[in-house]
Amino acid sequence: MTKYVVILCDGMADYPVEELGNKTPMDAAFKPTMDKMAKKSTVGLVKSVADGLKPGSDVANLSVLGYDPAVYYSGRSPLEAGSIGIDMKPTDVSFRCNLVTLSDEESYSDKTIIDYCADDISTEEAKVLIDFLAEHFNCEEFQLYSGVSYRHCLIWNNGTLDVGTLTPPHDITGKPIKEYLPTHENAAKLYDMMVKSYDLLKDHPVNLARIERGKRPANSMWFWGEGVCKPLTAFSEKYGLKGSMISAVDLLKGIGKFSGMNVVNVEGATGYIDTNFEGKAQACIDELANGQDFVYVHIEAPDECGHRYEIENKKRAIELIDEKILTPVVKALESYDDYKILVCPDHPTPLSLRTHTNDPIPFMIYHKKGEVDGVERFSEETAKSTGLFIDKGHVLMDKFLSE
Repeated sequence: MTKYVVILCDGMADYPVEELGNKTPMDAAFKPTMDKMAKKSTVGLVKSVADGLKPGSDVANLSVLGYDPAVYYSGRSPLEAGSIGIDMKPTDVSFRCNLVTLSDEESYSDKTIIDYCADDISTEEAKVLIDFLAEHFNCEEFQLYSGVSYRHCLIWNNGTLDVGTLTPPHDITGKPIKEYLPTHENAAKLYDMMVKSYDLLKDHPVNLARIERGKRPANSMWFWGEGVCKPLTAFSEKYGLKGSMISAVDLLKGIGKFSGMNVVNVEGATGYIDTNFEGKAQACIDELANGQDFVYVHIEAPDECGHRYEIENKKRAIELIDEKILTPVVKALESYDDYKILVCPDHPTPLSLRTHTNDPIPFMIYHKKGEVDGVERFSEETAKSTGLFIDKGHVLMDKFLSE
C-alpha cells in the first residue's frame, strides 16, 4: 500500500526580494532535502485559487485537497467554527472574529489597524477577553465563541450573508480603517459591536497587563470571513484513503473534521515560526505507522512571516520545514514499500504586499518508485520553467494520488 504525505507550506511562494539578492525566500532558503527530491520529482505550477475567488487559505487548501471551491466553499468561518466544536444550524451565519490592535484616535472610524493579531495574543488571554465580550453581546441573535490566539468566531442566528464587503484585517495592517469598515445596512449590528468592543477592551486588566509587559493590547473585534455551513464529501469516500490532518490553526482543523479525517493536535504547534516542527513531523510519522494512508501536514509559519514583512524569518521558516519536518518524514517513509510526497504552498503571500495573491503556486510530487527528470532546485522559477501547468487547483490531488 502506498503512503501519501502532503507538506503544505502556507504562503511560501513569493516574488524576488532585493534583500535576498533578488531571490525569493524559496530560492534563497537552504533546503537540501527539498532540492534533492526536486531532481527526481514532477515539478510545475498549479492555479490553486481561480480568478474571481478571494485567495484565502480556505479556498486554497480546499483546492489542494481536491475539493472544488465552486462546489464546496461557502465561507471561511464555518470551517473554523466546526473545528472549535460549534454545531451550526442551517440558518446560522458565522464570522471570523479577530482580536486586533487599533490605534487610539478618539473616533473609531479614524483609527488604524496596528496589528491584525494583537502581538500573537495567547489563547488564555484571548479567552478571558472573548468571554468578557460575550457577557455584553451574547443574546438569542448573536453568540461569541473563543478559539485559538487571535482567531475567534461569531454566530449570527438567522443571519444573512448579504453584509457587503468585510475585509480581512491582515490585508490592511498599517492602514486607516475608514475605507474598510462595514457600511452595508445589514452589517450595522456588526459594526456597532466592533465599536463597542473597543470601549470595553481598551482598559481591560488583560490589556493593561499586556501594555505593562510591552505587548500590544487586543483592543477591538474585527469581523470577516462570513459563511454558512456546507458539508464536505468524506475524504475516504472521495479517494478511498484513510486521512489525517495536522495543523495548528482552526481553519485546517475544520477542513479535516468536515472531510472526516483524523485531526491531530500537536502540543506546542502555534502557527508561527516558533511552532513545534519536530512534533508535527513525529505526528505525521505516527499517523502513518498507525495505519493512515494519507497525511496532510500544514505549516502556517511562512504565511505569517509574509504578512509581517519578516524577510529572514520567512526564509528561515522554509529551512526549518525542510530540516525538521520533510527530512525526518522522508527518512521514516523509506521503510515503506512505496510512498509519494507533495510539497507546495496553498497560495503566495508576497512580502512586498503582506497579503495573499492568486498567482499560480509551485508544486513538487516525489514518487519513491518513480523515474522522473526533475529540476535542480525547487523554486517558483524552476516550477515555471518545466512548462507543466494545471489550471484547476482541485485536479492536483487527483494527479498526486493516481499518476
